[in-house]
Amino acid sequence: MTFPSRERVNSVLLLTALAGLLAGLVLHFTGQPDLARTVWRIGVAPVLIGLVIEIVQSLREGEVGLDIVAALSMSAALLFDETLAAAVVALMYSGGTFLESFAEGRARREMHDLLSRVPRSATRHKDGGLEDVSLDDIALGDCLLIRQGEVAPVDGTVASGRAMLDQSALTGEALPVTLQAGEAVMSGSTNAGEAFDLVATHLAADSTYAGIIRLVEAAQRSKAPMARMADQYSLWFLAVTVALAGVAWWGSGDPIRAVAVLVVATPCPLILAVPVALVAGLSRAAHFGVLIKGAKPLEAMARIRTLILDKTGTLTDGRPQIVRIDRHGQDPEEEVLRLAATLDQASGHPIAQAIVAAARGRGLTLPVPEDVVETPGEGVSGLVEGRKVLVGGAAYVAAKLGGTQPSPPIEEPGSVVVALAVDGRFAAHLVMSDALRGGTADLLAGLRAQGVERIILATGDRAEVANTVTAGLGLDAVRSDLSPDQKVLLVLSERKDGAVMMVGDGINDAPALAAADVGVAMGARGAAASAEAADVILLVDHLDRLLPGLQIARSARRIALQSVVAGIGLSVVGMVAAALGYLSPVQGALLQEVIDVAVILNALRALRIEPARVRPSRPAHPSGAAEQGAVPQAR
Repeated sequence: MTFPSRERVNSVLLLTALAGLLAGLVLHFTGQPDLARTVWRIGVAPVLIGLVIEIVQSLREGEVGLDIVAALSMSAALLFDETLAAAVVALMYSGGTFLESFAEGRARREMHDLLSRVPRSATRHKDGGLEDVSLDDIALGDCLLIRQGEVAPVDGTVASGRAMLDQSALTGEALPVTLQAGEAVMSGSTNAGEAFDLVATHLAADSTYAGIIRLVEAAQRSKAPMARMADQYSLWFLAVTVALAGVAWWGSGDPIRAVAVLVVATPCPLILAVPVALVAGLSRAAHFGVLIKGAKPLEAMARIRTLILDKTGTLTDGRPQIVRIDRHGQDPEEEVLRLAATLDQASGHPIAQAIVAAARGRGLTLPVPEDVVETPGEGVSGLVEGRKVLVGGAAYVAAKLGGTQPSPPIEEPGSVVVALAVDGRFAAHLVMSDALRGGTADLLAGLRAQGVERIILATGDRAEVANTVTAGLGLDAVRSDLSPDQKVLLVLSERKDGAVMMVGDGINDAPALAAADVGVAMGARGAAASAEAADVILLVDHLDRLLPGLQIARSARRIALQSVVAGIGLSVVGMVAAALGYLSPVQGALLQEVIDVAVILNALRALRIEPARVRPSRPAHPSGAAEQGAVPQAR
């Protein structure tokens, strides 16, 4: 049986309460007061029933919320025939719950729809031909064809030759790796080179990719629930309300005074102001490229004390960049880059494309190369404006020239060196790495100014790579060689000291994102798993969006609290007036409406939050720290 969503139920209750109130008013002013009271009761009943059901469920879970006050005020108003006051309260309450559910939205889809890149079928060799089979039909030892651009569906080994794989979504390594025959291939890796055959060593359900999905599910189930901000004030406010209503009734002997107190005490400043301010904050954050999936993540974001950062694609750009060009001839640097990029236009290798992008970024004009011959994974040769050019790994270029080469630069951890030869002579070495994003130090300083007390790097890379890329950033800790489940453990251990935010972009980060109080995904190029497991998505591929997101969250929460304090203060004054007999239930309900309007207008100030700006965190150029764990062959 399919039940309607919470958003739909709240919408129906709001419309019912509004229709009941308006219809009753029409009947009342047309001389039919008895029928008007009946209509108001009908409009209140569904809201009250839904409210009682929620209260019972909350009490079973050991939670006491402000909903109890709203239920008492509606029940008392109906009991003592103050039906108009009950209808007004029902409208206020249903409007508040509608806004709250709207703020949260449909934040997450079912896990089986989570990963759009998960292969649904595979191509298997059989009897000299090929056949498409579902993942569940793959058996151990099956030989699968993995075409260029396809994702390995199961764990296996390279059958023969070599395979060039992009494992960035799994391991965080931005540069592709070249695997030889017999070497292990992780499911979820993307074929970045020519087609190759894969021998299945694990069933689909037992493979790396499926294991990561299970980690995401487990982490989401174990994530600590975050109570609504309003509920933090529920016990004392409930006690004060009931006590004051009881005193008013006992002191005057008039139960209507108690009803008036309860009506004025209906906690709509809490129920309304909080979601309105948070919805406004969500809207404002989206304007700055920060998609926050609901009010609860925004509340949690305002309380963050520890920030855990992934490295590849997060702290760094996640793509190879030229950080230095060492020339060995007379050609200037611009010409060296132009020749290499011109030839590399004919190659689909990620490093070749990075060289082309660097040349175009400098405004260089690239002609069409001729007589191009590529050796996959090693290098490419051809003619550029009549000059014979070789680009590739140092060993490839040396073998083509048949002689010695100038000493290549010492490779820093995570860097890769590309050799260039022109007309039979070595012309240059291009040093490439996944560089630290520019402005990162300023960003981290800004985050600390916003109250973030600890900043930790969590990466699957080697320790020397992690330490190199973070040198000078002043991080509180660097955790390297971490598997996805170890990242989850790190998040859980840090949560003991306060709310934790985890930022990542790969599939391997998804479990940790789900386990954190607030998970943030780099949505522009990040994996679908991280985007779905996260509470926040940076819609632009710039880490500097974190700062305005955090500032908006804190400001929106502060505005909500201001509205709450002012609204509750005015409500307390009204409750005292009602207890002394100066306000009837209907007058109390109308007074509460005025208070509601005031706090909502104050809450809407969150739409005008102006966060401070930091320098965009674009990729650094020279001197950007080198990156990545296992360094692949250059070509």
